[in-house]
Amino acid sequence: MNLLIKLRILGVITVIVLFIATYAYAKTASQVFEAVSPSIVIILTLDTNGDTKGFGSGVVLEEGVVATNYHVIREAWKIQVIHQGNEYPATLQKFDWDRDVCTLSVSGFKAPTVVIGDTNQLKIGAQVYAIGAPQGLDLTLTEGIVSSLRKVKGGHYIQTTAAISPGSSGGGLFDEQGRLLGLTSFYIAESQSLNFAVPIEWIEDLPKQHIAETKETESSLDWINKALLLEKNEDWPALVHHSLCWIKAKPEEPIAWSWLGTAYERNGQNDKAIEAYRHALRIAPEDAINWSLLGHAYGIKEKDKAIEAFQQALRINPEDALNWKCLGLYYGLNGQEAKSIEAYIHALGINPDDADGWYYLGNAYVKSEQNDKAIGAFLQSLRIKSDNAEAWNKLGDSYLYQRKHGKAIEAYQEGLRINPEDAGIWSSLAAAYHASEQITKSIEASEQALRIKPEEAFYWYNLGIVYSESGQINKAIEAYQQALRIMPEFTFALYNLGVAYKCSGQDDKALEVYKRLKRNSPTRADQFFEKVILP
Repeated sequence: MNLLIKLRILGVITVIVLFIATYAYAKTASQVFEAVSPSIVIILTLDTNGDTKGFGSGVVLEEGVVATNYHVIREAWKIQVIHQGNEYPATLQKFDWDRDVCTLSVSGFKAPTVVIGDTNQLKIGAQVYAIGAPQGLDLTLTEGIVSSLRKVKGGHYIQTTAAISPGSSGGGLFDEQGRLLGLTSFYIAESQSLNFAVPIEWIEDLPKQHIAETKETESSLDWINKALLLEKNEDWPALVHHSLCWIKAKPEEPIAWSWLGTAYERNGQNDKAIEAYRHALRIAPEDAINWSLLGHAYGIKEKDKAIEAFQQALRINPEDALNWKCLGLYYGLNGQEAKSIEAYIHALGINPDDADGWYYLGNAYVKSEQNDKAIGAFLQSLRIKSDNAEAWNKLGDSYLYQRKHGKAIEAYQEGLRINPEDAGIWSSLAAAYHASEQITKSIEASEQALRIKPEEAFYWYNLGIVYSESGQINKAIEAYQQALRIMPEFTFALYNLGVAYKCSGQDDKALEVYKRLKRNSPTRADQFFEKVILP
């Protein structure tokens, strides 16, 4: 009987005994680490000169046998296994190039063996632990959940939120009972929760999959690595070409179609991106990531379809806070404010420390005219992340709406402390000063807004109002004229300009304003005539 199969049987027996003893209670992270860390090794690769070439991690399967990723040892001249400070020479035993797995034969090496798990029963949302030796350092544990099972030919990658670092490749991914689910293999830099492990079943398949060939074919991992490099360099046309070649070589790999979709989207070919994501989903309809990518590709042009795509992603993985936020965003864009609020609340139930999530919830409350709740959401966002100038601005707007002028001013000032060149916040501060009858400060704030953004007609209009109220009619006229220079059809500015002309004794110019209003807005012209010209 194959040793891995024997080990699997022993693992099952062990699990049964454990179940009886503990009534299926999951181990804590520290308990898992204590139980399995003696079965994790560091793999050191050397070149022809005996110099260090790289590091990786490995898992002890049986006496003298260690499993790791093939890419860890692929270019090594010599291989050494390091365990608890001792070094052992190792040689390649069996490998599967395409699946990026291999076993090493380690001379004179004894260590505790892992208990083999089963990914066939693995569910999205399950707690997992990744244990490896990043950069050849001490063993490190990270924890997370299974966020997706990404189908490829012959099985699936396990996507997890448990962080993976360089040097961790080949380490173990364990369940809550400390059973080995797979080998941590690669991650996508600058992406949220995109860490991947190959399933343990691929190790078990090695005896029948291994063929002692001298010629290797390009693996899925090579395709992924090249795609990652092209994305890092933002070479979108090259990424399109690479993805098309990948699909030609491996047409049934949904991850290849997914990359093609990303390439098209970044290259500005959105319709083609949508079709690529849809093709990936025809192959693997339960891939939550591709549903999410499809939702983003639909975007605001096809909001209903975007909503449907995110709903599908959440049906598969209901614990993805980011997709709940995206769903909330598109509900809001679609005018479904109640559903938008529900989605944001769901996202925050999963990740209550998400400052952006609280900010988005605050905006949704503002749109639904629930101002007290909006203030609460903005405050919560700022407790978590206090350097968000726009959140301070929105908090100030909510206070101003409630006529809490002092608190509004304080909020705007905090926003400007963070970003003193935000013209919008200066304009809002001017409005708060105006509402609290601090006219001089209102003028100063308006002037600051215009210093930063001099071609904003509304800023000139607001300045004109404050000048008028302070009795500076000539300056008010100049401000209204500037607003109309930028926006000739600005009816409110034109009306107020006419009022200013009348107040300054320029009746003829006020009459000219009436004639312009008559052409542009007859109703407003009639009001102007009755209230300004006749008196």
